[in-house]
Amino acid sequence: MAKNLKLKNYISSLILLMFTSAAFGQGQLLISKEAQTARTDAYESELTKYLTNYLIDEYDARAAKAWNRDYSSIPAFIRSVEPNREKWASIVIKAPVLRKTGAVKIRPYNPGDLKAEWIEVPLGILKAEAILAFPPNASKDKPVPIIIVQHGIGSDPESTFEENGSIATEYHAYARALLKAGFAVLAPLNLRGIERRNYIESLCRLANISLPGIELARLQNLLDTVLNDPRINKEKVGMWGVSWGGLATQFFMPLEPRIKAGIVAAFFNERRNKMVLPDKRTSFWPNETHAAFSGWLTEFSDKDLVSLICPRPLMVQTGKKDEIGYWQQITAEFNSAKIPYQKLGIEDRISLLVHEGGHEPVTDEGVKFFTKWLMQK
Repeated sequence: MAKNLKLKNYISSLILLMFTSAAFGQGQLLISKEAQTARTDAYESELTKYLTNYLIDEYDARAAKAWNRDYSSIPAFIRSVEPNREKWASIVIKAPVLRKTGAVKIRPYNPGDLKAEWIEVPLGILKAEAILAFPPNASKDKPVPIIIVQHGIGSDPESTFEENGSIATEYHAYARALLKAGFAVLAPLNLRGIERRNYIESLCRLANISLPGIELARLQNLLDTVLNDPRINKEKVGMWGVSWGGLATQFFMPLEPRIKAGIVAAFFNERRNKMVLPDKRTSFWPNETHAAFSGWLTEFSDKDLVSLICPRPLMVQTGKKDEIGYWQQITAEFNSAKIPYQKLGIEDRISLLVHEGGHEPVTDEGVKFFTKWLMQK
């Protein structure tokens, strides 16, 4: 039996080889490489048109159905956008649950002439880390507001205290300016580097979470700790992010109500054009795959996402020489974003600062903004 089975298998293999040889013995292909490439190019073009149509052409109609804003009062407005807030949390951000798993470590941290503290909150395998600095006048008898200052993708927490944080982003020591104005500063450590974020974000997608979601959860744990410090007025928390720190501000404020006012510098954009259409007037992100967050452009272009920050005060800072976006398109997007503030009679709470510079914050105006909304209120 075994010999017969082996013989049958041998004959079957021989017949298959004969037919294969007959079909391909002359080196002929069933389709030429040129035809294969043309067909694949055509399919790619179809996919591009299909997705571009969905993401750009159909966006406004889709968003109009997804958002049902009620402008009869501020409380009514907040309730009316709550379903969108829940979708932002569950579809795009997808933050994991991270809880403190041990004692918080706080140690003196004095790089250069900076007098500060380094804080670590253990979160199981992860930890949340940040620089915490206080103005000289802060005390339990005179608690001060605190501003979260978030560095960009090519920088570190220390960069926000430096005059020039990196080649790509100039920070103008805006964290120091806040300290001088009497604010405490919390500068979280987030993951720097495009390649690193590409890799980690790919793992996050497999786990159905996002890297911004992880970093939001880390920030929330940091706030749980620092807002218990008697030197801090826990009712007066702001956030000012630059570049990818601007993303953090714009992404986190909708889900963290303890942040009472925010500045988004060098990030707010006409998002559909930025992410979908290459434009010679702006930088395009073909290699920054980490930035293509699942579900982002279903209904959360920047002009709509601001509705989840409203009615809290918000300033957008953008430079005419900043290659991340075309300032006139950004202005048009902002004009749509501020409509809820206008209809609710609180237009003074939202502002756009278009400056002559590049990828950077405008320090003096930012400090004035937080002084108005967190010092004088």
